[in-house]
Order: sequence, then C-alpha cells, then structure tokens
Amino acid sequence: MKKKVLIVGAGPVGLTMAAELARYGVSVRIVDKAAQRTDKSKAIVLWSRALELLDRAGCTSDFVAAGHKVDAANIIAGGEAIGHVDFTGVDSPYPYALMLPQSDTERLLEEHLGRLGVKPERQTEVLSFKQDGRCVTAVLRKADAQEEVVEADWLIGCDGAHSAVRHGLGLSFLGDTLQSDWILADIHLGGYPLPIEEMATYWHEDGVLLVIPMSATRFRLIADIGLSKDSAPAQPTLDQVQAIIDRRGPGGMVVSNPIWLSGFRINERKVSDYRAGRVFVAGDAAHVHSPAGGQGMNTGMQDAFNLAWKLALVCRGEAAESLLDSYSAERSAVGDQVLKDAGRLTMVATMRNHTAQAVRNLFGRLLLGLSAVRKAMVDTMTEISVGYDHSPLNGPGSQHTGVPAPGRRLPPTTGQRPVGSDGMPRFALFAADNSKTRTLIGRFPDLLEPSPRPPLDPRAIVLVRPDGYVACVAKADDVDAVDEYLETISIAAIIDA
Repeated sequence: MKKKVLIVGAGPVGLTMAAELARYGVSVRIVDKAAQRTDKSKAIVLWSRALELLDRAGCTSDFVAAGHKVDAANIIAGGEAIGHVDFTGVDSPYPYALMLPQSDTERLLEEHLGRLGVKPERQTEVLSFKQDGRCVTAVLRKADAQEEVVEADWLIGCDGAHSAVRHGLGLSFLGDTLQSDWILADIHLGGYPLPIEEMATYWHEDGVLLVIPMSATRFRLIADIGLSKDSAPAQPTLDQVQAIIDRRGPGGMVVSNPIWLSGFRINERKVSDYRAGRVFVAGDAAHVHSPAGGQGMNTGMQDAFNLAWKLALVCRGEAAESLLDSYSAERSAVGDQVLKDAGRLTMVATMRNHTAQAVRNLFGRLLLGLSAVRKAMVDTMTEISVGYDHSPLNGPGSQHTGVPAPGRRLPPTTGQRPVGSDGMPRFALFAADNSKTRTLIGRFPDLLEPSPRPPLDPRAIVLVRPDGYVACVAKADDVDAVDEYLETISIAAIIDA
C-alpha cells in the first residue's frame, strides 16, 4: 500500500519524525538497513527544548524516569574553577541536561512509535529512488535479498552522516575534518570529586577532558589526543584512559569496567538545502559537527519536530505545499549556528599554545563571572534560545511586554497542556474568548485549536505554531491580522482565492 511518507533511518531523528507524523494521522513507513537499533550509548544528552517538544506527545516522563539529571557544568583549569554554569534557572519545565544512552533513547522512541501502530522495518536498505511531480519511487532491498519497488508522496532521509538519501540527491556535504584524534570512554568511575549532578570540563595544557556523569557510577569521558598518522583513530585501552585522567584531572579518579571505548575524529559538514522537491534530509544526513555542547542529536530531533507538523498539514490537504519551503530556511540557519557554536567551543577547549591558554583562562574566568554571559550560555546549551527570527513563516509582530516576537519560542506554562499536544497539527490562539475569535476559529477549523487559550497579554492576540513558536502577534482587536496570516497557509483559502 502506498504510504504518504517513507522515512529512511530509524535512529533518534527518524523515529522522532515517524512518531510525530503518525501522531498527526499521516501514514508512514520507516526502514533501516541495520539489523537492530544501536546497543551503544553514542549521543547521551537530551536538552530542555527537546524534552519540551517530546512533551507534546505525552512521553517525556518515560525519558526522565530512565535518565540521569545533570543540573550544572563546571570548567576547571590548573585546579582552579574557571566557571560554574547552573541549568536550574532555565525557563523550562525541564531545567537540566538529561543523560540517557542513545540506545535507551531509541528504545523509548520505538516503544512510543509502536503505541501509534508503526514498527521500523529492519534490514531494509534503499538501493535507489527517483521522483517526479507526483511521488517518489524507491527500490528497497530486504533481508532476504528480495527487492521491492515502493511509492510514497514524500521521502525523508534520516540515515546519518553517510546518508544514502543525501548521496542519491547529489547534495554536497561541505566542510572539513578537524586535524585531531579524540577518545571516548563510557566507563565506571570512582573518586569523582564533584556532585554526580554536575559535569566537568578540565582545560589542560595537553588538551581537554570532559567528565559527564550518566549515573552514580557510570560516566562518559571525552578527550583530544592530537593527530595520529593512522587513517582512523585507534580504540583506546583502559590504561590509556586512566593515564589521561591522571594527567588532566584533579587526581583520585579511577576508571574500571569499560562499557564502550572508541576513537573518533570530528567532522564539521552541512548541506546547503534540506529539501529537493519531494525529498528531505534531517539530522546527521544534513549536518554533522563537534560533540562540544552535546547539540547533535537534539538538533536533529528538532529538525524532525519542525518538518513533521508542516508535512502533516500538507499531507492532510489542509495547507499549501509552499509551507514546506520554510523547513530548510529555518533549520539550515539553526544548523549553521550550531556548527559555529560547537566549533568555537572546540577551538577554545583545545588550545595548545601556553600563552593563549593563559589568556583563555583569564578571560574565561572574567566572562563566566557575569550572570548575563552564564544565562546566554545556558540558553544556548539547553536550546531554549533556538528560534526563527528570519523565517518566511513569521507574520506581523506587534510588540507587547512578555509576548515573544514571531519566530521565538513560547515558554511552556506549568499545568497547561503544551501547544501541539492534541494530536492535530493546529495553531493555538491566545486571545480573549469573544465572537470575533470564535468566528476566526470557525473559519479555520483545520488549522486552529477548537477554542482560544487565555491571552498572554490582554492587549494582544497571539498565534502560536504547533511546535510552540510564535507565528504572529497583533493588537487584541486586530483579529483580521491573524485571519490574513492563516489565509496564506490554508489550502482552502488559497483555492477560494
């Protein structure tokens, strides 16, 4: 049976994409060439914004119950504190970094998807695909080597850094491989000198050492070790890991019982456009970057949250296809910023010149002593500062105190159901309940929630997208401004015109 959407890749991004589309009533098929989901920890952090967006589907509590909360980050050099960054004040119901192995993240997403009636098809590889103005036709190879030709209205590549979908589109993956080898160690650790709710970054003359608690005894260690002559970095031994933390850490930490040891090199690459006709790319298929800040998986999942509601409206015949043009415009800009921020953090942490390190430590201590700098750092790390200031979807923006501008995130309100949580990809209207707003809702029943929410400001009417970002802001009596905005999206209004 022809599906509306074929998703390639059943990692965190593909599973998120499939779950969001299925939640909105779109028929999906998700395939992955691997025999099973990953058993490795890989990406280990879910930040506040990703948890907020998962909350729209009512499944965040499962992740929180399975994870370990980290509520602060420390930077230390030469045994002295450079800075302490506290996440607990972030304006979110989830004011922490949730440490959770990617294997568990995928398991929970797959369970959530299963409750929606969709199961990933493993050992199923996309051999080729082509598209026309009507659909995408793909050739799949199953585990038994049998080939299947399938049609879908849309194809989404969530198949990682070596994406077959990106290659099939011929998209350039522009960027560089950094000239340094790194080690990653998921191990058990004794003698950690900080609370297990806090992570630590040690700046040392040899390089950087990150120590991230994943539970009371399990930790993730990351360190740069210079560039080897090998074609690929070697897997470290436990003795090598111990030697690095003895040299760069404060002393007294002892590693044991390794869970996963790996070597890697950092790639910083990105496509320029996330869409080519009826085919999209998301997550690592569209962008890869330094693990500094732990933004990779979260950014990819937010690609999925961004595209899913737009594609659902189009698939349901409720919005014009032009709505999809905003996906690449919005998420490519975010990808550029994440690349820049992660690259800058990596460069600062891996300085080797002694004078440069001294200057870095001095200015780092001064800057992180400023509350405004710490807040900006927290908002960036937790991704609550992600927004779409230059989005083509932004409508008018009448200024009102306490009301975010179009393109900015509307912080969730404790005790109020999240925008986009009713199983329909609909906008929320924050306005007084009167005849004008009820008439507006009646004109756009497929695009608007069935009743207005309490106004954010009695002088304003605010329209919020299904992913929780403000679409437009008008004066309380200017319902026509919202009406005109919705007419640009509604397929019915466009056809009538």
